[in-house]
Amino acid sequence: MAVATPPSKLRVISATTTVFKSEGPLGRVKAFRDRISYLLSRPLAPYYLILGSSMLLVILGLVMVFSSSQILVMQRHLPITFFFRKQLAAVVLGGTMLLLLARTPLKLLRALVYPMLCAVIGALVLVAIPGVGMEVNGNRNWINLGFFQVQPSEFAKLALVLWGADLLARKQKTGLLDQWKHLLVPLVPGTLLLLMLIMFGGDMGTTMILVAMLFGLLWMVGAPLRLFGATLGIAVVACTALIITVPHRLDRLACIGVTKPDPNLNCFQALHGLYALAAGGLFGSGLGAGVEKWGQLPEAHTDFIFAATGEELGLVGTLSVLGLFAALGYAGIRVAIGTKDPFVRYAAGAATTWIMAQAMINLGSALGLFPIAGVPLPLFSYGGSAMLSALCAVGVLLCFARSTPGAKAALAMRSKNSRFRTRLARVLPRRRTTARPAPRPARRER
Repeated sequence: MAVATPPSKLRVISATTTVFKSEGPLGRVKAFRDRISYLLSRPLAPYYLILGSSMLLVILGLVMVFSSSQILVMQRHLPITFFFRKQLAAVVLGGTMLLLLARTPLKLLRALVYPMLCAVIGALVLVAIPGVGMEVNGNRNWINLGFFQVQPSEFAKLALVLWGADLLARKQKTGLLDQWKHLLVPLVPGTLLLLMLIMFGGDMGTTMILVAMLFGLLWMVGAPLRLFGATLGIAVVACTALIITVPHRLDRLACIGVTKPDPNLNCFQALHGLYALAAGGLFGSGLGAGVEKWGQLPEAHTDFIFAATGEELGLVGTLSVLGLFAALGYAGIRVAIGTKDPFVRYAAGAATTWIMAQAMINLGSALGLFPIAGVPLPLFSYGGSAMLSALCAVGVLLCFARSTPGAKAALAMRSKNSRFRTRLARVLPRRRTTARPAPRPARRER
């Protein structure tokens, strides 16, 4: 006679079993948690998280660029899809580069490090030449190619990711990272060169991101706390000097936490960004129904697109954006800690630091927690160069996610047991061979 198992002893398997139903609400929560843990523990989970979250951010960003730029194109007497088409072209080009980088072998990627660094430095020098570099909104960071405007400082982030990771990986292989001189030289001087060329054009926001990437590399390589603290102190002093010496940067610093308009309208943009977020409520006013973009919220399709998203999609939309960035950051960290290759570890960590730091600065500016730095929201805001560089970073992360030992084994097994190949073998006729079957032995007569 079989003995019935008490309900408390039953094992939760999935949401479709009778065992799951018999466990009650607590069992459902445990089953959901176990299911998520199982999915996240799979070798290809970081790969799909990076790909899925980045693509969803790009698609939602295209929708919000189209919605938030409608009033601006009417004011400038442009076609209603002007900014949307330009952003879509950048997404298509960036998606092509993403696919190429995701399939690039690591050896070839490391071979491209120094040519890319030299090209970026040369482009930053060209920006400083009068007649070549363009000035937009007080910053001289663009090169006009006729059909397209390129911002070399955006690609300086990708160059620092690959160059810094390759440099530290080579020094770790030779055992030189134990000496603080080799830990800082030439990483810090090379980064300072990029910072000087970028600051010559007045781009303080990109400078802050590169500094965050530098500290991310030093932290991952295990820099001593005293060295780390001294470098951080120097960076804080330098940033403070750059802010105090420029009046409009000091005015932006005074806009942190602003809740009321001032007579000089210095915090007009920050204040109306908060108004847009507050007007959205839970579900927002609907796509295209926002009112702050009617001249009240400057740069609604670029730097303050998160505020426009909060007004039209509400708290649900903003939390969705935050969740996608959290998934992307989690997957990048998983790639960095799940590999034994130091180059992959440092580059994945630096690329994740880049995307997360830039997102935090942009979101902090929209929420009034940070001064307005003029930094676009990666993979979301309008901007061709920013979109291209961010998609290249995602392509590099996908390449690293495919190169981990567990992912390689899973991909090899998947290609071996491909459903497409199995179905194709059933449909196509078998290949004929000229070899005849071996004759069977003659049967013995009894």
